[in-house]
Amino acid sequence: MSLDVSPDGETIAFDLLGDIYTMPVSGGKATNLTSDMAWDMQPRFSPDGSQIAFTSDRAGGDNIWVMDVDGENKEQVTKESFRLTNNPTWSPDGRFIAAKKHFTTSRSLGTGEIWLYHTSGGSGVQLVKRPSESHQKELGEPMFSPDGRYVYYTQNTTPGSQFIYAQDSNTELFQIKRYDMETGDIITAAGGEGGAVRPAPSPDGKYLAYVKRERMQSMLYLRDLESGEETRIYDKLDRDMQETWGVQGMYPNMDWSADSTELYFWAGGKIKKINVANGDVETINFRVRDSRDVMTAPRPDVEVAPSEFETNMPRYAQVSPNGRKVVYESLGKLYVRNVSGGAPKRLTRLPENIREYDPSWTRDGRHLTFISWSDEGLGTIHRINASGGGLTDLTVKPGHYRRPAMAPDGEYVVYEKNSGGFLTSDIWSNEPGLYIQAVGDDTPQLIRRSGSGAHFGSSNLRIYFTDNVDGTTSLVSTNLLGDDERVHASSEMSQGFYISPNDEMIAFRENYNLYAMPVLAGPQNVSASRSGNALPVTKLSTNGSTYPSWSGDSDTVYWTLGPDLYEASISEAVENEDYEQEQIANLSWQHNADKPEGSILLANARIITMSDEDGGVIENGSILIEGDRIVAIGEDIPQGDDIEVVDLKGKTIIPGLIDAHAHGPQGVSDMTPEQNWKAVAHLALGVTTIFDPSSQASAIFPAAEFQQAGKILGPRIFSTGEVIYGAKAPGFFAAIDSAEDASEHVTRLNMQGAHGVKNYNQPRREQRQQVTHAAREQNILVVPEGGSLYHMDMSLVVDGNSSIEHNLPVGEIYDDVIQLMSQTNTAYVPTLVVTYGGVRGEAYYYQNTNVWEHPILSNHVPPRQLQASSVRRQMAPDEDYGDADAAAVAKKLQDAGVLVTIGAHGQREGLAAHWEIWSFARGGMDPIEALQTATIDPAKHLGFFEDIGSIEEGKLADLVILDDNPLDDIYNTDHIDMVMQGGRLYDAETMDEVITGDKKRLPYWWEK
Repeated sequence: MSLDVSPDGETIAFDLLGDIYTMPVSGGKATNLTSDMAWDMQPRFSPDGSQIAFTSDRAGGDNIWVMDVDGENKEQVTKESFRLTNNPTWSPDGRFIAAKKHFTTSRSLGTGEIWLYHTSGGSGVQLVKRPSESHQKELGEPMFSPDGRYVYYTQNTTPGSQFIYAQDSNTELFQIKRYDMETGDIITAAGGEGGAVRPAPSPDGKYLAYVKRERMQSMLYLRDLESGEETRIYDKLDRDMQETWGVQGMYPNMDWSADSTELYFWAGGKIKKINVANGDVETINFRVRDSRDVMTAPRPDVEVAPSEFETNMPRYAQVSPNGRKVVYESLGKLYVRNVSGGAPKRLTRLPENIREYDPSWTRDGRHLTFISWSDEGLGTIHRINASGGGLTDLTVKPGHYRRPAMAPDGEYVVYEKNSGGFLTSDIWSNEPGLYIQAVGDDTPQLIRRSGSGAHFGSSNLRIYFTDNVDGTTSLVSTNLLGDDERVHASSEMSQGFYISPNDEMIAFRENYNLYAMPVLAGPQNVSASRSGNALPVTKLSTNGSTYPSWSGDSDTVYWTLGPDLYEASISEAVENEDYEQEQIANLSWQHNADKPEGSILLANARIITMSDEDGGVIENGSILIEGDRIVAIGEDIPQGDDIEVVDLKGKTIIPGLIDAHAHGPQGVSDMTPEQNWKAVAHLALGVTTIFDPSSQASAIFPAAEFQQAGKILGPRIFSTGEVIYGAKAPGFFAAIDSAEDASEHVTRLNMQGAHGVKNYNQPRREQRQQVTHAAREQNILVVPEGGSLYHMDMSLVVDGNSSIEHNLPVGEIYDDVIQLMSQTNTAYVPTLVVTYGGVRGEAYYYQNTNVWEHPILSNHVPPRQLQASSVRRQMAPDEDYGDADAAAVAKKLQDAGVLVTIGAHGQREGLAAHWEIWSFARGGMDPIEALQTATIDPAKHLGFFEDIGSIEEGKLADLVILDDNPLDDIYNTDHIDMVMQGGRLYDAETMDEVITGDKKRLPYWWEK
């Protein structure tokens, strides 16, 4: 709660959950001045007491507004649409308001500048400039001195420009600076170890009140501005934001009495008043009885493991030059079919385990090039007849190859050579770059160390590709030797360029859509953007595009979105601004899911079913499984001759874990390897289902299909695909200027197979609301990035987002937040292993356990990678770790009925899910409550409750068999003997299937 005291000392204004209230300075019943859907905060009385300046998003995004002290006559002062403003402070003469203007970089992080605005209008005057355009460290909290000569503000002054998580607040992270309005000079007004934030100069000009850390406790300090003497006057503030983001301020506003004898501030959920002379502290009681309008969050139920599924993300689709056939990949194999219809036909007869990807037509349409892959043999580039047969190897050495393309005359092939060593083998990784090779010649020639998507235009002697030139994505061409370089087009936001066969046009992807524009043959570097005007730009696609290809006559562009194949005529689209793309084929097909057969009885185990609030514990019971489903649970289940019995005496069974925030690679670029050790490690540690709220659509949605089909081993996969990103990062920025824009982004992801969308730090609230509305209309989850911004988090709850991802940045919550969240259906996924506001939770477990020696994890992670990140670790006192405090907040919300779930963030393969459970216990949850966050609650949140999350008849047989009882010690959850996923039983140490089958895990690349 930010607060301010009126100049006459009679009234306090404060904010509470997005509304602004006033009340007598002595306390009592508060009056709401701004009761509506807008999020209002940070009230400041004008010098004459007639108006209140405040921060509000009532015009769509945070700007500075003023209103009369009775709440009437609200007027907007700043009118920013992207560089949003907050923290207003009046000049003593009442003519101006200074505020922070927030600047983001290509990340959603950023910094601030201090700007001055006239109350009657204007675009403002810059006072304090940010250190650089790439700077990502906080600068804000302006406050005028009582005589108007100075503006105090807060700045992170640590070296470097990049934001650093959990900086050490024992050091000097922040200083309070003083800007001189007369000279422009800037000096340091306060700082030192523990930092200094939220400046509040006294009306008599003698003192500066501010917030400083002592260890992990924020303290209220007073600085004598003449002598420089600093005195601690209050030691129980809530935790400030020095170790996290402070876009909207490092601590709530405070204010002085007019006679400079008393200071009013917020702490412990209360409004306090301190006599600065004798230190007496008084709580000013107030009463608010109010309501908030909230939206209902979408939370659709989905069938977790249907018996058959429809492929939804065919990849690499390329239409033949004559427009009659299309080649594409699905479930690891290439298919060719007529565009007009008919059954698809396998292109090759390569063995089932061989992946096939990156097909490309020769210019005459008679042949195709493509790449085959196996984890053991690596990649080979081939040429094959378009009708199948006549398979020829173009490369003789294995490699990590990508995107081969033939010259128009078929005499040369150009391709990318990449490196392995993470998901795939590290051998044959030397000399990555773009290569050209004559057909029939075994000697490739390096063209360039960088670049991607190399292809030809009309000439056999010139190669086009996308590369980063001077910080921008550019279309570059060279001759076959890599010389005579020309840059034809550049874009700050493009996702790739594609030259037409006649060299006259380029297609490019920006904002996930496809555009076309003319191109010049020479070195004239033309700006290419969706809003470009140097040359005419034509939008071709709606909702999005993947895998573009040109027709042989250069008039038609093809692409896919999800399972659908589209085309657009360049000539018609240029002539008709109302031209619409045409869907010409659907490339999906039905496929049977992998299901086990037979029956198995898991007998004589303790079963923690999680079927009720007490855990539904059966002390000595059995579980009968037929196929992939549980058919009976109890203490006495009959055993038939055809039932395989597994005696689990002394063991404990819990439901399979559900990680509701699980990042991690699902392929190499968008190629799905035979085995993903990260996925296998997750499953080995009991994570049977994941939801990844930020990934690459072309990798993760196909991987989900591979898993359903039994072609890869790992947890079931659900995801958002790419985030709907608000920062202007090349290739990732998702522009939203209207509800229609938001609907396009949600539709794109929905068509590709998304279970939800990630509403990721769009700067204006109206943009975030538009995404939420579109998700609600299409009935998919909307899971926003919390962004470590308390006020944004609360508005996301009000606006009906399905969850808050990442922890609330505050160290404590009070009844206002608990009442609000408990009366919505928004879930809470605090991702404790990467906690904001202190040393992240994962570091606690690195410090206190020998992670590299973990008996399961160490079998499934490359030893060097595991040792490098775990053997030598930092040391910090327990209280410096942020996970326990964040978990205590989560415990309060869970007690109030909010769904609270684990979200291990992909930090340590599978083991981090257990760290999440343990951290919830560190925050006060008992073992059943902690297990709830990894089983039943994420199942309810993600719409999986009918199939998983508890051990009940009819549900999927997702089970974790433990050697020890987690109810005795929650740290027993990783003492795993076996894992069952969908009725298949695996030995956790080897991940070989046991009893239900005999399939052996493939060797990892480092084991060979």
